[in-house]
Amino acid sequence: MLFSLGFLTFYFTLFLVLLGLWWFRKPRVAFPLTNYPRVSILIAARNEQHHILQCLEAIDLLHYPKDKLEVMVGDDRSSDKTRQLVEAYSQSHAYVRCLPITQDIPGTKGKANVLAQLAHQATSDFYFITDADIEVPTHWIETMLGHLTPTTGIVTGITTTNGTSLFDRLQTLDWLYNLGLMQVVADRGLPVSTMGNNMLITRQAYEAVGGFEGIPFSITEDVQLFRSVLEKGFKTANVYSKDVLAWSLPAPDLLTLFQQRRRWMRGSVHLPWYMLMLFVVHSSYYPVWFPLFMHTSWGIWLGIFVFKVFLQSLFVHASVKRVGLKTRWPDLFFLEIYLLVSFMILIVFFFLPFKVKWKGRYY
Repeated sequence: MLFSLGFLTFYFTLFLVLLGLWWFRKPRVAFPLTNYPRVSILIAARNEQHHILQCLEAIDLLHYPKDKLEVMVGDDRSSDKTRQLVEAYSQSHAYVRCLPITQDIPGTKGKANVLAQLAHQATSDFYFITDADIEVPTHWIETMLGHLTPTTGIVTGITTTNGTSLFDRLQTLDWLYNLGLMQVVADRGLPVSTMGNNMLITRQAYEAVGGFEGIPFSITEDVQLFRSVLEKGFKTANVYSKDVLAWSLPAPDLLTLFQQRRRWMRGSVHLPWYMLMLFVVHSSYYPVWFPLFMHTSWGIWLGIFVFKVFLQSLFVHASVKRVGLKTRWPDLFFLEIYLLVSFMILIVFFFLPFKVKWKGRYY
C-alpha cells in the first residue's frame, strides 16, 4: 500500500513536470539557409509497389532546388514492380536513381545493407534517410538542415500515421504522444533517439563510425547508428514541428502492429538510461494502480484513473496541436484502452521465442 502510494505520487509529479515543460515549450527556430547545399535522400525499398510512387511524388513537391537534390532508391531484391516503377519515374525526374541491391555487405542485413550501399554511391555531405512508404513535408530538407550546428551529427524529425478509421487515428495519437515525451527530454539538451524514416546524418558523422558496415548489426539499425554517432562525440537534435512531420501508413491490423512494436522494443533496450527510466515508470502505472482497489475505496481508485487519463489527454492534445492537427476528444479515452491492451499483449509478445518478421524476412 505505501509503495503503491509512493509510486503514484512520484508518477504524477513526474508527469506534471513533463506536462508543464511541454505545454509552455518554446521550440528552437531553425536557422535560415544562406545557401542550398547538395543533399542525398536514401530510400531502402523492398516490395513497395503500392507506396513508392506516393513517396517519390511527395519528394518532388519539396521546396528545394532539384539541381541540389539526388534521390537514391535501393531496390532490395523486390519480387514485385518496385524497380520498374522507380526506373520509369526516373525517366522524367533526372534527380532520381534506382540502384538494384543484389548482395549483402559483410556484417549488414536488410535495410542496413541497402543504406550502406546507397551511402557508398551518394555524392553529397548530407544524407537524408526515409522509407518507401513515407510522405515527407514540403519544407523537410531546409528545416532539418536549419537545425544543424558544426558539432551535430544527426537531426531527427517526427513521423505519424494517416488514416480515417478509429484504429488508424489511435496509432496517430500513439506516435505523437511518445514523440512528445521524447521531445521534452531532448529539449533539455539530452540525446534521446532517432527515427530511421525521418532523419538526417552528415557524411562526417556517418564515415566517423564506419557506416552501417562499421557498427554492430541491429534490426533497429537507426538506433544503433544513433548510439555509435554519440560515442564519437557528435551532438544530436530532435525537431518536433509540422515542417518535418512525415506521414506513414498505419499498421493495417493488430498482428502487423505488434510485429512492428516488437521490433521497436528490441531497439528500446539501447535507449539512454533516463529514457528507459521514463518509459519504465510510464509503463508501470497499471501494474501498480490495478491492485490498489483492494486497499482503498472504489471512488479513490477510479479517481486516480480519471486523473491519469486527464493529464495524459492534456499532453496528447498539446502534441497534436503543435503539428497543426485537431483533437477528437472521444479518441483520447479510447487511446487509454488502446495503450493498455497493446502494452499487455506486447509484454507477452516480446518474450515469445520466435524471430521478428520484417519486410518478409526473419531476424
